[in-house]
Amino acid sequence: MSTRSIFHTLRLAAVAIGVNCVPAPIHAETPARAEPSAAAPQPRDGQHDFDFLFGTWKVQVRRLKNPLHGSREWYDMSGTSVVRPIWGGNANIEEVESDGPSGHMQAMMVRLYSPTSRQWSLNWVNQKNPHFDVPTIGEFKDGRGEFYDQELFEGRSILVRYVWSDIKANAAHFEQAFSADGGKTWEVNWIAQCTRAE
Repeated sequence: MSTRSIFHTLRLAAVAIGVNCVPAPIHAETPARAEPSAAAPQPRDGQHDFDFLFGTWKVQVRRLKNPLHGSREWYDMSGTSVVRPIWGGNANIEEVESDGPSGHMQAMMVRLYSPTSRQWSLNWVNQKNPHFDVPTIGEFKDGRGEFYDQELFEGRSILVRYVWSDIKANAAHFEQAFSADGGKTWEVNWIAQCTRAE
């Protein structure tokens, strides 16, 4: 075979190899049409969650004497609570008077509802400490209200939880608990049984 024939054969081979090495065009698959998703459920409007509390109540309170110190000693207080709506139902005020071993207590709870976050801000004050501290924030789910905050207790940062439960037309149950371990464990230190005054 002549040199010219060899070059011609190599050229044809190179063309053949080049044709075989060119990848076939990739045809993109048409993506499947997504099914329209169901509308996300609307957040629940909790503006009327505390309406059950409007009116006058008799309140029996059990209070732990020395929270977060392993105390098992409780004392009792009794009194009245009057709750009324303000701001067209977006807030309410509760005025509390009670008596116990440490004497007479006057206190107030101001509850404010945020239509944006759909949560309540609970703000407690009493005559011995006449300023609002950190608000306790939360909401109701399935008839149970849970509200949380972080505050200082005896110089230590703790978590505080309020729970409203067992809500009926003429009765309701409230508890306050502290946690010194970031919410792993809770110690209940205030239990209030509320009964509607006749």
